[in-house]
Parts: sequence; C-alpha cells; structure tokens
Amino acid sequence: MTKKQVKQIFHEQGIQINNDAVEMVLEQLKKETIVMAERCKQGNFKRLSPEHFWVAEWSMALVL
Repeated sequence: MTKKQVKQIFHEQGIQINNDAVEMVLEQLKKETIVMAERCKQGNFKRLSPEHFWVAEWSMALVL
C-alpha cells in the first residue's frame, strides 16, 4: 500500500491525514503483515494461498 492510497482512503471518508499519521498507518500495516507471516510459520505453512488465507488472519488468541 502506498502513501497515496492511504491518503485516498481517508479522503474518501472526509478525514484529513497528515504525513506523520500516514507513516503510522503504514507502520501498523507492516506490523500486521509480520504477525500474519508468523501465524503461517506457526501453522507450518510454507506457502500462503487464497484457500489458506484464514491461517494468516486467524488469531492464536482464540486458542489460548
């Protein structure tokens, strides 16, 4: 996702967003992506495909 895409999404909702906030959104997306990759690794998946996407988005907190 690019800075322009983040700004556009907020603009469509009538929300102004400055560059620092855009960077924070991108950093949050990066963190979420890392967590998704870690979930795949915990689930012993070597390749993520659409039919197994639930592994990446599924929260391990549900099990604990």
